[in-house]
Amino acid sequence: MTNRQPPSGIAGFPVTPLNENGNIDEQGLTANIEFLLEEGLDSIFVACGAGEFHNLSDDEFESIVKLGASVVGGRVPFYTGVGGNLSGAVEKAKISEKYGADGYLILPPYLIDGEQEGIYQYYKTVVTSTDLNAIIYQRANAISNLETVKRLAEFPQIVGVKDGVGNTELNIELTRELGDRFGWLNGMPLAEVTMPAYHPLGFNGYSSAISNYIPHISRKFYNALLADDQKTMNDLYQDVILPINRIRRKRKGYAVALIKAGMEIVGLPVSRTVRPPVVPVKDEHYEELKQILKSALDKYPPNRKVEI
Repeated sequence: MTNRQPPSGIAGFPVTPLNENGNIDEQGLTANIEFLLEEGLDSIFVACGAGEFHNLSDDEFESIVKLGASVVGGRVPFYTGVGGNLSGAVEKAKISEKYGADGYLILPPYLIDGEQEGIYQYYKTVVTSTDLNAIIYQRANAISNLETVKRLAEFPQIVGVKDGVGNTELNIELTRELGDRFGWLNGMPLAEVTMPAYHPLGFNGYSSAISNYIPHISRKFYNALLADDQKTMNDLYQDVILPINRIRRKRKGYAVALIKAGMEIVGLPVSRTVRPPVVPVKDEHYEELKQILKSALDKYPPNRKVEI
Protein backbone atom coordinates (compact mmCIF):
# COMPACT_ATOMS: atom_id res chain seq x y z
CA MET A 1 0.00 0.00 0.00
CA THR A 2 1.34 3.43 -0.95
CA ASN A 3 2.44 5.65 1.93
CA ARG A 4 0.34 8.81 1.62
CA GLN A 5 2.33 10.75 4.21
CA PRO A 6 3.18 14.16 2.70
CA PRO A 7 6.71 15.54 3.04
CA SER A 8 7.26 18.11 5.77
CA GLY A 9 10.12 20.11 7.26
CA ILE A 10 12.87 21.49 5.04
CA ALA A 11 12.71 20.19 1.48
CA GLY A 12 15.91 20.07 -0.55
CA PHE A 13 15.68 21.12 -4.19
CA PRO A 14 19.05 20.30 -5.78
CA VAL A 15 20.20 22.27 -8.79
CA THR A 16 21.26 20.50 -11.96
CA PRO A 17 25.04 20.95 -12.17
CA LEU A 18 26.33 21.59 -15.67
CA ASN A 19 29.89 21.18 -16.92
CA GLU A 20 31.73 23.68 -19.14
CA ASN A 21 30.11 22.12 -22.21
CA GLY A 22 26.64 22.63 -20.77
CA ASN A 23 26.03 18.92 -20.14
CA ILE A 24 24.81 17.46 -16.86
CA ASP A 25 27.57 16.78 -14.35
CA GLU A 26 26.34 13.58 -12.74
CA GLN A 27 29.21 13.41 -10.24
CA GLY A 28 28.39 16.94 -9.15
CA LEU A 29 24.70 16.09 -8.77
CA THR A 30 25.55 13.00 -6.73
CA ALA A 31 27.77 15.05 -4.41
CA ASN A 32 25.12 17.73 -4.02
CA ILE A 33 22.36 15.27 -3.09
CA GLU A 34 24.69 13.51 -0.64
CA PHE A 35 25.52 16.88 0.93
CA LEU A 36 21.84 17.67 1.48
CA LEU A 37 21.22 14.25 2.99
CA GLU A 38 24.23 14.54 5.30
CA GLU A 39 22.96 17.93 6.43
CA GLY A 40 19.65 16.40 7.47
CA LEU A 41 17.19 17.78 4.94
CA ASP A 42 13.82 16.11 5.24
CA SER A 43 13.10 15.34 1.57
CA ILE A 44 14.73 15.64 -1.85
CA PHE A 45 13.04 17.03 -4.99
CA VAL A 46 15.06 16.66 -8.20
CA ALA A 47 14.43 18.19 -11.63
CA CYS A 48 12.12 20.90 -10.32
CA GLY A 49 12.38 24.68 -10.62
CA ALA A 50 15.82 24.95 -9.00
CA GLY A 51 16.89 21.98 -11.12
CA GLU A 52 16.02 23.86 -14.35
CA PHE A 53 13.16 21.49 -15.16
CA HIS A 54 12.12 23.72 -18.06
CA ASN A 55 15.43 23.11 -19.83
CA LEU A 56 15.88 19.36 -19.48
CA SER A 57 15.50 16.93 -22.34
CA ASP A 58 13.49 13.75 -21.75
CA ASP A 59 16.69 11.71 -21.59
CA GLU A 60 18.26 14.15 -19.14
CA PHE A 61 15.18 14.07 -16.95
CA GLU A 62 15.25 10.29 -16.84
CA SER A 63 18.97 10.17 -16.03
CA ILE A 64 18.49 12.66 -13.16
CA VAL A 65 15.56 10.71 -11.71
CA LYS A 66 17.44 7.42 -11.98
CA LEU A 67 20.54 8.87 -10.34
CA GLY A 68 18.59 10.72 -7.65
CA ALA A 69 16.60 7.64 -6.67
CA SER A 70 19.80 5.64 -6.39
CA VAL A 71 21.60 8.23 -4.26
CA VAL A 72 18.67 8.91 -1.92
CA GLY A 73 18.05 5.19 -1.56
CA GLY A 74 14.93 5.56 0.55
CA ARG A 75 16.63 7.58 3.29
CA VAL A 76 14.12 10.42 2.92
CA PRO A 77 11.07 10.98 0.69
CA PHE A 78 12.21 11.35 -2.92
CA TYR A 79 10.19 13.48 -5.33
CA THR A 80 10.60 14.67 -8.91
CA GLY A 81 9.19 17.54 -10.95
CA VAL A 82 6.65 16.96 -13.71
CA GLY A 83 4.69 19.48 -15.72
CA GLY A 84 4.67 21.36 -19.00
CA ASN A 85 2.58 19.88 -21.79
CA LEU A 86 0.12 17.24 -20.60
CA SER A 87 1.50 14.21 -22.44
CA GLY A 88 5.01 15.11 -21.30
CA ALA A 89 3.86 15.50 -17.69
CA VAL A 90 2.24 12.06 -17.76
CA GLU A 91 5.36 10.52 -19.28
CA LYS A 92 7.55 12.08 -16.57
CA ALA A 93 5.19 10.81 -13.89
CA LYS A 94 5.59 7.30 -15.28
CA ILE A 95 9.38 7.66 -15.42
CA SER A 96 9.28 8.74 -11.78
CA GLU A 97 7.27 5.62 -10.94
CA LYS A 98 9.68 3.44 -12.93
CA TYR A 99 12.62 4.45 -10.73
CA GLY A 100 10.80 4.23 -7.43
CA ALA A 101 10.13 7.87 -6.59
CA ASP A 102 7.72 8.50 -3.75
CA GLY A 103 5.95 11.16 -5.75
CA TYR A 104 6.25 14.31 -7.79
CA LEU A 105 5.56 18.03 -7.75
CA ILE A 106 3.34 19.16 -10.62
CA LEU A 107 4.75 22.31 -12.19
CA PRO A 108 2.52 24.60 -14.30
CA PRO A 109 1.39 23.55 -17.78
CA TYR A 110 2.95 25.28 -20.73
CA LEU A 111 1.90 28.87 -21.41
CA ILE A 112 -1.89 28.53 -21.43
CA ASP A 113 -3.78 30.40 -18.73
CA GLY A 114 -6.65 27.94 -18.37
CA GLU A 115 -10.04 28.07 -16.72
CA GLN A 116 -10.47 26.27 -13.38
CA GLU A 117 -12.05 23.31 -15.17
CA GLY A 118 -9.02 23.07 -17.43
CA ILE A 119 -6.62 23.19 -14.49
CA TYR A 120 -8.65 20.50 -12.74
CA GLN A 121 -8.60 18.24 -15.81
CA TYR A 122 -4.85 18.77 -16.21
CA TYR A 123 -4.15 17.70 -12.63
CA LYS A 124 -6.66 14.84 -12.82
CA THR A 125 -5.02 13.41 -15.94
CA VAL A 126 -1.54 13.55 -14.41
CA VAL A 127 -2.36 12.19 -10.95
CA THR A 128 -4.46 9.29 -12.22
CA SER A 129 -1.68 8.15 -14.56
CA THR A 130 0.22 6.52 -11.66
CA ASP A 131 -0.32 5.68 -8.00
CA LEU A 132 2.52 7.93 -6.88
CA ASN A 133 1.96 10.77 -4.45
CA ALA A 134 1.44 14.16 -6.08
CA ILE A 135 1.80 17.74 -4.87
CA ILE A 136 -0.01 20.48 -6.75
CA TYR A 137 1.81 23.78 -7.18
CA GLN A 138 0.06 27.12 -6.88
CA ARG A 139 2.13 29.11 -9.33
CA ALA A 140 2.07 31.15 -12.53
CA ASN A 141 -0.80 29.97 -14.78
CA ALA A 142 -1.92 27.09 -12.55
CA ILE A 143 -3.57 28.66 -9.51
CA SER A 144 -6.44 26.56 -8.21
CA ASN A 145 -9.27 28.17 -6.27
CA LEU A 146 -10.94 26.62 -3.23
CA GLU A 147 -13.57 24.69 -5.21
CA THR A 148 -10.97 23.22 -7.55
CA VAL A 149 -8.74 22.11 -4.66
CA LYS A 150 -11.78 20.56 -2.95
CA ARG A 151 -12.49 18.56 -6.10
CA LEU A 152 -8.86 17.50 -6.33
CA ALA A 153 -8.96 16.35 -2.71
CA GLU A 154 -11.03 13.39 -3.94
CA PHE A 155 -7.89 11.87 -5.46
CA PRO A 156 -5.86 10.04 -2.80
CA GLN A 157 -2.70 10.46 -4.86
CA ILE A 158 -2.66 14.20 -4.08
CA VAL A 159 -0.98 14.56 -0.70
CA GLY A 160 0.13 18.17 -0.70
CA VAL A 161 -0.28 21.74 -1.87
CA LYS A 162 2.73 23.97 -2.46
CA ASP A 163 2.23 27.71 -2.68
CA GLY A 164 4.46 29.90 -4.81
CA VAL A 165 2.04 32.82 -5.21
CA GLY A 166 1.68 34.41 -1.79
CA ASN A 167 -2.08 34.97 -1.84
CA THR A 168 -2.74 35.06 1.90
CA GLU A 169 -6.51 35.21 1.55
CA LEU A 170 -6.56 32.10 -0.64
CA ASN A 171 -4.15 30.27 1.67
CA ILE A 172 -6.37 31.00 4.67
CA GLU A 173 -9.39 29.71 2.76
CA LEU A 174 -7.63 26.53 1.70
CA THR A 175 -6.06 25.67 5.04
CA ARG A 176 -9.22 26.45 7.05
CA GLU A 177 -11.40 24.37 4.74
CA LEU A 178 -9.07 21.46 4.02
CA GLY A 179 -6.79 21.43 7.07
CA ASP A 180 -5.10 18.08 7.60
CA ARG A 181 -6.20 16.64 4.26
CA PHE A 182 -2.98 17.93 2.68
CA GLY A 183 0.55 18.73 3.62
CA TRP A 184 1.13 22.44 3.08
CA LEU A 185 4.46 23.62 1.67
CA ASN A 186 5.70 27.17 1.30
CA GLY A 187 7.29 27.51 -2.13
CA MET A 188 7.80 31.27 -2.27
CA PRO A 189 11.21 32.38 -3.53
CA LEU A 190 13.53 32.35 -0.52
CA ALA A 191 10.79 30.87 1.61
CA GLU A 192 12.54 31.71 4.89
CA VAL A 193 11.46 35.32 4.30
CA THR A 194 7.75 34.45 4.44
CA MET A 195 7.70 31.30 6.58
CA PRO A 196 6.70 33.13 9.81
CA ALA A 197 3.50 34.19 8.03
CA TYR A 198 2.85 30.72 6.59
CA HIS A 199 3.53 28.60 9.65
CA PRO A 200 0.49 29.75 11.69
CA LEU A 201 -1.76 28.77 8.77
CA GLY A 202 -0.63 25.17 8.99
CA PHE A 203 2.25 25.17 6.50
CA ASN A 204 4.63 22.63 8.02
CA GLY A 205 7.26 22.53 5.32
CA TYR A 206 9.06 24.68 2.80
CA SER A 207 11.54 24.54 -0.04
CA SER A 208 14.78 26.21 0.96
CA ALA A 209 16.98 27.67 -1.78
CA ILE A 210 19.78 28.57 0.66
CA SER A 211 19.85 25.01 2.00
CA ASN A 212 21.80 24.12 -1.13
CA TYR A 213 24.84 25.93 0.24
CA ILE A 214 24.17 26.93 3.89
CA PRO A 215 21.77 24.22 5.10
CA HIS A 216 22.81 24.70 8.71
CA ILE A 217 21.39 28.24 8.50
CA SER A 218 18.11 26.86 7.13
CA ARG A 219 17.93 24.40 10.01
CA LYS A 220 18.83 27.03 12.60
CA PHE A 221 16.12 29.31 11.23
CA TYR A 222 13.44 26.61 11.11
CA ASN A 223 14.23 25.43 14.63
CA ALA A 224 13.95 29.03 15.84
CA LEU A 225 10.61 29.40 14.07
CA LEU A 226 9.21 26.27 15.69
CA ALA A 227 10.47 27.43 19.10
CA ASP A 228 9.19 30.99 18.59
CA ASP A 229 12.76 32.20 19.15
CA GLN A 230 12.31 35.69 17.77
CA LYS A 231 15.84 36.88 18.55
CA THR A 232 17.52 34.11 16.58
CA MET A 233 15.15 34.61 13.65
CA ASN A 234 15.76 38.37 13.66
CA ASP A 235 19.52 37.89 13.79
CA LEU A 236 19.41 35.46 10.85
CA TYR A 237 17.19 37.84 8.91
CA GLN A 238 19.56 40.75 9.37
CA ASP A 239 22.81 38.82 8.91
CA VAL A 240 21.95 36.36 6.15
CA ILE A 241 18.43 35.91 4.82
CA LEU A 242 17.36 39.44 3.88
CA PRO A 243 20.76 40.43 2.39
CA ILE A 244 20.70 37.33 0.16
CA ASN A 245 17.10 38.02 -0.79
CA ARG A 246 17.99 41.56 -1.86
CA ILE A 247 20.55 40.15 -4.30
CA ARG A 248 18.06 37.55 -5.56
CA ARG A 249 15.63 40.28 -6.54
CA LYS A 250 18.16 42.19 -8.64
CA ARG A 251 17.80 40.09 -11.81
CA LYS A 252 15.32 37.66 -13.31
CA GLY A 253 16.42 34.05 -13.02
CA TYR A 254 18.46 34.58 -9.88
CA ALA A 255 16.14 32.18 -8.04
CA VAL A 256 18.21 29.51 -9.83
CA ALA A 257 21.47 31.23 -10.72
CA LEU A 258 22.14 32.60 -7.24
CA ILE A 259 21.90 29.10 -5.77
CA LYS A 260 24.65 27.87 -8.08
CA ALA A 261 26.77 30.90 -7.24
CA GLY A 262 26.38 30.23 -3.51
CA MET A 263 27.29 26.59 -3.96
CA GLU A 264 30.41 27.49 -5.91
CA ILE A 265 31.43 30.02 -3.25
CA VAL A 266 31.31 27.47 -0.42
CA GLY A 267 33.28 24.92 -2.44
CA LEU A 268 30.60 22.53 -3.63
CA PRO A 269 31.16 20.92 -7.07
CA VAL A 270 28.94 23.29 -9.03
CA SER A 271 29.86 26.01 -11.48
CA ARG A 272 27.80 29.10 -12.25
CA THR A 273 26.82 27.60 -15.61
CA VAL A 274 23.07 27.82 -16.33
CA ARG A 275 21.01 27.35 -19.46
CA PRO A 276 19.31 30.25 -21.24
CA PRO A 277 17.05 32.07 -20.69
CA VAL A 278 18.48 31.99 -17.16
CA VAL A 279 21.70 34.01 -16.98
CA PRO A 280 24.62 33.52 -14.58
CA VAL A 281 25.12 35.81 -11.61
CA LYS A 282 26.96 39.03 -12.45
CA ASP A 283 30.44 39.38 -10.97
CA GLU A 284 29.52 42.25 -8.66
CA HIS A 285 26.54 40.34 -7.29
CA TYR A 286 28.72 37.26 -6.88
CA GLU A 287 31.14 39.30 -4.77
CA GLU A 288 28.26 40.68 -2.69
CA LEU A 289 27.03 37.15 -2.01
CA LYS A 290 30.56 36.01 -1.20
CA GLN A 291 30.93 38.68 1.48
CA ILE A 292 27.54 37.86 3.00
CA LEU A 293 28.41 34.17 3.16
CA LYS A 294 31.87 34.83 4.60
CA SER A 295 30.37 36.90 7.42
CA ALA A 296 27.58 34.40 7.97
CA LEU A 297 29.92 31.43 8.20
CA ASP A 298 32.15 33.33 10.64
CA LYS A 299 29.21 34.15 12.91
CA TYR A 300 27.31 30.87 12.41
CA PRO A 301 29.98 28.23 11.70
CA PRO A 302 28.78 24.92 10.22
CA ASN A 303 29.95 21.54 11.44
CA ARG A 304 32.09 21.04 8.34
CA LYS A 305 35.07 23.19 7.45
CA VAL A 306 34.34 25.80 4.79
CA GLU A 307 36.94 28.16 3.38
CA ILE A 308 35.90 31.17 1.29
